[in-house]
Amino acid sequence: MRYFILLSYDGAAYCGWQRQPDAPSVQQTVEQALSTLLREQVEVVGAGRTDTGVNASRYVAHFDSENVKDCAQLVYKLNLILPKDVAVQRVWRVGAEAHARFDAVEREYTYYISQRKNPFRRYSAWQYYVPLDVERMNEAAGALMEWEDFTTFAKLNSNNKTNICHVTRADWCRAAEDEDLLIFTIRADRFLRNMIRAIVGTLVDVGRGRYTVEEFREILHSCDLSRSSAGAPAVGLFLSDVRYDERVEYKEENTIV
Repeated sequence: MRYFILLSYDGAAYCGWQRQPDAPSVQQTVEQALSTLLREQVEVVGAGRTDTGVNASRYVAHFDSENVKDCAQLVYKLNLILPKDVAVQRVWRVGAEAHARFDAVEREYTYYISQRKNPFRRYSAWQYYVPLDVERMNEAAGALMEWEDFTTFAKLNSNNKTNICHVTRADWCRAAEDEDLLIFTIRADRFLRNMIRAIVGTLVDVGRGRYTVEEFREILHSCDLSRSSAGAPAVGLFLSDVRYDERVEYKEENTIV
């Protein structure tokens, strides 16, 4: 039987989601916990990769097992043995063909910038104190939804079959509870490795006056990685949502925690 698992994690201690032979990963950590509880070797397939240090507030993965008796109890026990920087919110049964990665129709990331020194956000936001023109950054971000080829923001040697992405949302706002906290939300059918951090870094350069909005458009359309700005730090980036159609979102009554 196949199950989806909804989790969140602080990525500071990990090389990213994907299992690596010489560094701790979130995937490996979750697999070890599930294998221990279910008393079988469990492989977990995630909705996508997150890079070293990147966080997730809503990450989805799937695994197969015949030994799950109670999803709520499994969530409870997983949270007892997982490290403090990984938490499971829910486990639910899905169809045998459902796939956490290939059936995802949209992914959403959120990036946080703290514009004043805040010791409570040092592990969850980029501490950046230069004044930024948010209106101009939003105008530039709108160009992302008018373009499909994101080679300008694609990391070299990533072995992508295509650099085409369809962005459906890209905007900045100030947090309602904290005017010094900037929030960038971007949603698309797929993302390239390091793409969001490169976009944020370049939009910040628009906000501080290094580039005009028109120059940002030229950089985007150039398909030239050397023209993008340095990537923003991983600490401020969160995978905040993975969306599926109703078929995949099927849940039995007793599986919601």
